[in-house]
Amino acid sequence: MNIDWAALGSVFGVSLVATVALVGLFTLGILGLSKQEAASAQGGSAALARAGAYACFALCVAAISYGIFLIVA
Repeated sequence: MNIDWAALGSVFGVSLVATVALVGLFTLGILGLSKQEAASAQGGSAALARAGAYACFALCVAAISYGIFLIVA
């Protein structure tokens, strides 16, 4: 049995970067929603925070959908 360590390392690196990126995007989305709640509690408009949060969530869904597409195809 022969293990291609370079390929294994590249798969590990790509999956680590993708995981950190997705968790970061989701965290930014949650942060945007919390800023939206804080701004509306103070009587201000929070449309930008809400739009940014929804954009982060949409990017997360797109990345997950692309990953599922790669696995299924």
